[in-house]
Amino acid sequence: MDSRIPESSAASADGPVRPENGSAAADRRIQESSAVNVENQDHKTFAGTDAEKIKIENENLKVVKADVSALDEVAAVCKGADAVISAFNPGWNNPDIYDETIKVYLTIIDGVKKAGVNRFLMVGGAGSLFIAPGLRLMDSGEVPENILPGVKALGEFYLNFLKKEKEIDWVFFSPAADMRPGVRTGRYRLGKDDMIVDIVGNSHISVEDYAAAMIDELEHPQHHQERFTIGY
Repeated sequence: MDSRIPESSAASADGPVRPENGSAAADRRIQESSAVNVENQDHKTFAGTDAEKIKIENENLKVVKADVSALDEVAAVCKGADAVISAFNPGWNNPDIYDETIKVYLTIIDGVKKAGVNRFLMVGGAGSLFIAPGLRLMDSGEVPENILPGVKALGEFYLNFLKKEKEIDWVFFSPAADMRPGVRTGRYRLGKDDMIVDIVGNSHISVEDYAAAMIDELEHPQHHQERFTIGY
């Protein structure tokens, strides 16, 4: 499985798409792809600090700018929602990415609770997936050092905080190791804690298929207080 994490797309080891595109662009692609998937349904999608960069318009999409590090703002923007999907990432080049990721996600969880929303879906990372018995990707030495803090932040938030959360119905959706823009094929596999690889050992998924699977989980919940993952 030596091709699991291509250097050009290493950020997708525990965060969306490629590091040179920046986390905001990555999160925006997931948000936009999700919005496309719900454009004919009765949903409202709320984007956070990069709300002005969401260009898709349709009658079922409402874009709101909010500071996701502020508890009251999170609660206000989530109030009345059936569910919340979060793709927060403070930026792969942020020197405080580890601390900020954990701190802000704890705030988001508290805000969701304060808003009275029971269902929380999180765009997770692949770093906490097992690539061999007892060996997680983030502990394997295969993740480049420059993104390892962000990879570990998402992985350790899931392992040390989210797994202990009992008050809300959460889901941590781990992408494949390599996630980038592509096409929506509708043909993929889902799993739990082990990284999904293809016949030659590659772990990959398109943003479009990931977003479609996320919306499927939103519409037809199959996972409750657990992680699941995706790959071809």
